[in-house]
Amino acid sequence: MATTQSGLVADALTQATGLGVELVGVTTEGDVSKALLAQIGGTGVFVNRLREELLAGEVDFAVHSLKDLPTGPADGIVLAAVPRRDDPRDALCGPHKLADLPAGARVGTGAARRVAQLRVLRPDLDIVPIRGNADTRLRKVTDGELDAVVLAHAGLKRIGRLDDVAEVFEPDTVLPAPGQGALALECRADDPELRELLATLDDPDTRAAVTAERTVLAVLEGGCSAPIGAYAVVTESTLHLTATVVAHDGSRQVRLSASGHPDRAAETGRALAEALLERGADQLMGEGDS
Repeated sequence: MATTQSGLVADALTQATGLGVELVGVTTEGDVSKALLAQIGGTGVFVNRLREELLAGEVDFAVHSLKDLPTGPADGIVLAAVPRRDDPRDALCGPHKLADLPAGARVGTGAARRVAQLRVLRPDLDIVPIRGNADTRLRKVTDGELDAVVLAHAGLKRIGRLDDVAEVFEPDTVLPAPGQGALALECRADDPELRELLATLDDPDTRAAVTAERTVLAVLEGGCSAPIGAYAVVTESTLHLTATVVAHDGSRQVRLSASGHPDRAAETGRALAEALLERGADQLMGEGDS
């Protein structure tokens, strides 16, 4: 999937600027480890190695799934562009929709956020932690090991596996991860010419939306292992943001919304996160964790 999305960016950059782009494969810790993300540190495991190559001058810019990007700044590196976002929603893959799965059905996902929200909707399900690329996860359904898996719709589209989707979860049912469906293009801060070229792919509305979402995540001090969902959209010059924190066992959740100007996306995200904390979000992030 990483190669596919990098290729899409390369093609878009070539079309926009005439710049030739060579793809350089980099294997990250997240790619090689078979452990769950929470067990190997979660935040940065798909990013750190790419940043090392970037700072060493081995590559000129890096393409990340934005939801994998740590919320803190990286010395010597800038987020040069956030292209227009793909579908941010989660998708249930398998032969049945969520409501039609039998009691005790085995559903695979490696994300605490998805686990918690699925337990709100269907507490009777057997949620099974899984790792691996999308094809590996989907194979667990076709082989009968699992009844369904939950994956990002955007990733499934990029690899041509939308036929496996039984149901797409709207954000009012399952909130996606902050930044889900978006890509992040990073380059060295001391390369203004490349920064300017990459900026041709930047989508201001998407950048504002993911800035708000990631600010929620940062203020809540959450990472890949935190059951936090957030989604923002810009319509008619107004940014609308919704976020939720759910106990790991799905027993309780707090969900709030806020609106603001896109230019104040970070402020809107911070205010909403602080409101979530006032309603006990920090306690929920530790509840029901086994």
